[in-house]
Amino acid sequence: MINQLTLVWPMPLSVAMPRLRIEPVGDATLEDWRHVHNVIIPSDPLSTDEVRERVGRNHLEVAYLGDVLVGCTTVRPPAGDAATATVIVRVLPAHRRNGYGEELYETEVAHARTSGARAIETVVLASNADGLRFALSHEFVEVSRYLPPEDEDPFITLRLQ
Repeated sequence: MINQLTLVWPMPLSVAMPRLRIEPVGDATLEDWRHVHNVIIPSDPLSTDEVRERVGRNHLEVAYLGDVLVGCTTVRPPAGDAATATVIVRVLPAHRRNGYGEELYETEVAHARTSGARAIETVVLASNADGLRFALSHEFVEVSRYLPPEDEDPFITLRLQ
């Protein structure tokens, strides 16, 4: 008896993306967070001391795929009557479009919500087309722009609808 075997090529694969290792910023990861920030926002580079100051008032994390630096995040705690938190996700260009931004976004929005946020905003540099596209695809809408003195690239504040 001969059985017929049909092969489908290319074979469909169900491959799960490796999850990121997301760590709070501390002494060992502070320079990695600063590096990602300064690559994504070259018009407003931060010093090590400025990052240390931000660690004291915001929730900062770095993300790795194995030992490879992928991105960083900032969650500014809820403030004001609307309990608005600011969630900022930065992914290095070489690691975009792999689902890492989505994983970081979901993680940090959940953190903001457990911190009492009823509204979520983000801030994206106008020249960061990938960042704007990501925010708009996640139902954020522009609410304001800020152009720092002597700068040509505004920061855009967007609110989650």
